[in-house]
Amino acid sequence: MAHPIDFYFDFSSPYGYMASTRIDELAARYGREVIWRPIMLGVAFKTTGGQPLPSIPLKGDYAKRDFVRSAAFHGVEYRHPTVFPISTVAPCRAFYWADQKHPERAIALAKALYRAYFVADVNISNPADTVSIGAQLGFDATALHAGMNEQSIKDTLKAEVDRSIARGVFGSPYVIVDGEPFWGMDRFDQIERWLAHGPF
Repeated sequence: MAHPIDFYFDFSSPYGYMASTRIDELAARYGREVIWRPIMLGVAFKTTGGQPLPSIPLKGDYAKRDFVRSAAFHGVEYRHPTVFPISTVAPCRAFYWADQKHPERAIALAKALYRAYFVADVNISNPADTVSIGAQLGFDATALHAGMNEQSIKDTLKAEVDRSIARGVFGSPYVIVDGEPFWGMDRFDQIERWLAHGPF
């Protein structure tokens, strides 16, 4: 059986959001499973010396235009959030709790959190908003809120972030196929060629 695809992303990443709308369908065409792995880019930035795009002179202004243009190009609904970027601790913990308790619904939660932030302009860094989104999907709000604060979930998130950095992840989206890393939504054509024909 073909190896699963590792999909690393940050919930505050517009390009990660766009990638999230395509990655499963792309993988399915080639019989691959996708393992969704939300991370916190801020931790990676401490290793790489990077910083959020909006804080970089010239590049930040360009990025804001590119977010909107790229979403339109890919046919993805997009509204630039009022508060950007944000801490993604709450949505990451919610995802990993769901992945442990209700794995069949964890990806749906990730997609709903992404849409809440990049379409409905809901600040998902607020734990209460993250819980509310989960409740709308049928998750028990009390259990989700408690789960997000469990030490085991905090440890799981830290382990995933540490592992991502050890694997070289420094941006979002970051996709690893058969050990080969691809950074960015603009590498999806290369990913598809790899899936169709193998290394090139």
